[in-house]
Amino acid sequence: MDYKKFLYEQKKREKALKTKATKVTIKEIRFGPNTDEHDYEFKKKHAIKFLSEGAKLKAYVFFKGRSIIYKDQGQILLLKLAQELEDYGKVEQMPKLEGKRMIMFIAPKK
Repeated sequence: MDYKKFLYEQKKREKALKTKATKVTIKEIRFGPNTDEHDYEFKKKHAIKFLSEGAKLKAYVFFKGRSIIYKDQGQILLLKLAQELEDYGKVEQMPKLEGKRMIMFIAPKK
């Protein structure tokens, strides 16, 4: 009887911990290496909205075909985004090239 009560209490504690845990959502924003200024501003507004809602942001530049030669432009684009989103979040991972993508993570400020 005591063992059953122990199991019940343990389940109750686990359930309480589970409800307190926060679920992290990750939103993605995709850029090209030659993204125009208007498109950049439009996507930046979405990034601000995502960060203010409390979601993490995964911004990446996708290089297709021979556009991989513009790696420096992609990195400049992501660093510019990080600088402009400084008020809303902090950079969790600096831009890093993984295959044909240059990825950067930004976490929201509390």
